[in-house]
Amino acid sequence: MKQERIRADLAIIGAGSGGLSVAAGAAQLGLKVVLFEKGEMGGDCLNYGCVPSKALIASAEAAYKAAHSEGLGVKASGVTVDFAAVMARVHHVIAEIAPIDSQERFEGLGVQVVRETARFRDRRTVESDSVRVTARKVVVASGSRAAVPPIPGLDASPYLTNERIFELTKLPEHLIVLGGGPIGVELGQAFRRLGSQVTIIEATAILGREEPEAAAVVVEQLKADGVTLLPGHKAVRVEPGPVVVVEGPEGEKRISGSHLLVAVGRTPSIEALNLEAAGVVFDKAGIRTDRSLRTSNPRVFAIGDVAGRGQFTHLAGAHAGLFVRKALFAAPINADALIVPRVTYCSPELASVGLTEAQARAEHGEDIRVLVQPFADNDRAQAEGDIRGFGKLITSKSGKILGVTLVGAHAGDHLPLWVLTMTAGLKLSTLTGMIAPYPTRGEINKRLAGQWYTGALFSPATRRLVSVLKRIG
Repeated sequence: MKQERIRADLAIIGAGSGGLSVAAGAAQLGLKVVLFEKGEMGGDCLNYGCVPSKALIASAEAAYKAAHSEGLGVKASGVTVDFAAVMARVHHVIAEIAPIDSQERFEGLGVQVVRETARFRDRRTVESDSVRVTARKVVVASGSRAAVPPIPGLDASPYLTNERIFELTKLPEHLIVLGGGPIGVELGQAFRRLGSQVTIIEATAILGREEPEAAAVVVEQLKADGVTLLPGHKAVRVEPGPVVVVEGPEGEKRISGSHLLVAVGRTPSIEALNLEAAGVVFDKAGIRTDRSLRTSNPRVFAIGDVAGRGQFTHLAGAHAGLFVRKALFAAPINADALIVPRVTYCSPELASVGLTEAQARAEHGEDIRVLVQPFADNDRAQAEGDIRGFGKLITSKSGKILGVTLVGAHAGDHLPLWVLTMTAGLKLSTLTGMIAPYPTRGEINKRLAGQWYTGALFSPATRRLVSVLKRIG
């Protein structure tokens, strides 16, 4: 096939969150943009990740609440799950959002969209089967895919990843999940609440990167839901069935199921890019970039999952904004300075930003303060009959916010206030001075901030001062 030769201001590889954001911004600024995408427009998040998983979780939550409403004085009987209808709704949600990310929309913005696999030909040329693009700048936004561990027998046994699990139309009888991180916990709990038997196998700890006491709240709920948890168990081989043989503190055991989900993390999608031809340095974590997201080739930038700085859709979007500022407006940027939150959308949700207590102690020693506020003290939580969880604030002795963790219902919706506070460098007094509507779960943020001042406000010295002022007044 003869290749069409194209000269462009910008070539973008990948039509996920980051690539689409860059393409839209650049095209609307009048630049000639060529966008390559070998798969579905919208990337992993729209088609296999954030959107379908949250739609599935919503159905699972509805089923759970319908079956557990007696505590609120509501008795619901005959609750059933129509799994085919659940999955049909999942795909309906994808279809409703898809036009925003569609090829037609971006072509309407002036972007030339090439639905083929892209690869570097040389340091400034990107090609596919039908086109060869010479561009002033190239953005690699190829994302990531589910990592598949080298477990003996796994490659010979049918297994699911997040890319295939939403194709199911029949509820799994027993879903075995390899991996107790966010993806494994979210999907494992959702399928359990929809009616599957679920076993989660994790070599270390369930949600091991989070605050241990916050993860413990989630673990308690998973157990209450009937999920079988096997932390500290390593999968040593997979046999037909599927059967997963694990090794744990008590030796080997065999776990038999109907379906196997691999959710042990993600790996950057770089194999097909021919990065060597472009002089772009990479490793197993992804493409190496400096804080301006520039690679070892000054014409080439990497954003999102493939840049090795974190695998979040919102981070990819933030990277896209930074690239536009840097490459198109010559503004100084620092991707390393971004305040990046994360949320595990299980029940209860676990949301965090900044350092955990262990990380803070490793960096600052004992020069920190740790404050905890339980949702049990929140009137809205009491009214709703759901007091699970707490908020945890970690600061320096001077009051600088180092990290925040919230675990509880809708925790992710209450975290952005802390992200804003840390991003803008606001003081805790700003939070204590705001008026929070009553009764809301968000009041927990103000109460956390207020705890920082409690010791000084009600100290013996303050009491003596008040006593003196009382006599003067």
